[in-house]
Amino acid sequence: MDKTERVADPQVADPGASVMKKLPEVTLAFWIMKIAATTLGETAGDLFAQTLKLGYFLTTILLFLIFVVTLVVQLRSRRYNPFFYWTVILSTSMAGTTMSDFMNRDASAKYLSGGATSLGWGPQGLGLGYPAGAAILISLLVVIFTVWKLTGMTFVIRDIVTFRAEALFWSAILVSNTLGTSMGDFLSDSSGLGYAGGALLVTGLLAVLVALMGVPAVPNVLLFWIAFVLTRPLGATAGDFLTKPTAKGGLDLGTAGSSAALFAVLVGLMGYAHLRERRTLAT
Repeated sequence: MDKTERVADPQVADPGASVMKKLPEVTLAFWIMKIAATTLGETAGDLFAQTLKLGYFLTTILLFLIFVVTLVVQLRSRRYNPFFYWTVILSTSMAGTTMSDFMNRDASAKYLSGGATSLGWGPQGLGLGYPAGAAILISLLVVIFTVWKLTGMTFVIRDIVTFRAEALFWSAILVSNTLGTSMGDFLSDSSGLGYAGGALLVTGLLAVLVALMGVPAVPNVLLFWIAFVLTRPLGATAGDFLTKPTAKGGLDLGTAGSSAALFAVLVGLMGYAHLRERRTLAT
């Protein structure tokens, strides 16, 4: 692969100019890292909000600020850096976890255990429920993609090289990760499938998307974004399966231990991606 990619974007004054790519190639390794990051986002979000009892409101504010900081670093970077990129993906996954919980849950006994009447400081949640929360998030995602379409910029992430296009990309990522969390929690808590069943269902849907990649009539860009949303409920259900008590169908590994193990895996994968990127730039 060339070190630079040709830009075909109306924002670029000189359409013949070349700039460093900012986002990764979509490969099998990309999807493995995405699932690892979203699963860690679920366990880490629950660690702060539930295990450490900071609550959904305070944790959402904290994690959203972390997302903003990591996003600024990514946007200011002049080329693709795996550590920057995947740190933003992780921060959107963590923030999406608690944003979804805050939207959908409240202080009712259904969401609080051990006779607790509150969880952390501030509002306990809006209590919208999963269907209403998902409808709001889907609407936001449609608005983002509509604005994106109207700008005339590409949806293909390997060709996203401008600030405005990347800002739209990350807006879509944050909302899609929050939507994916709502979907995963619904599958785990309300669908009757349980954590393992929900994860198997999403895995089956992803397998269907892989099969559709061979159908010329189905745009790969559409399949990518559907898969990107679906990997989040896979991470949510997998994270719940790792951390929830065995009485509820989980492995009861705890949020702290599961997060530490997943973090080590993700850092290792980021290191591998960084080495591959350096080899690519050297050729």
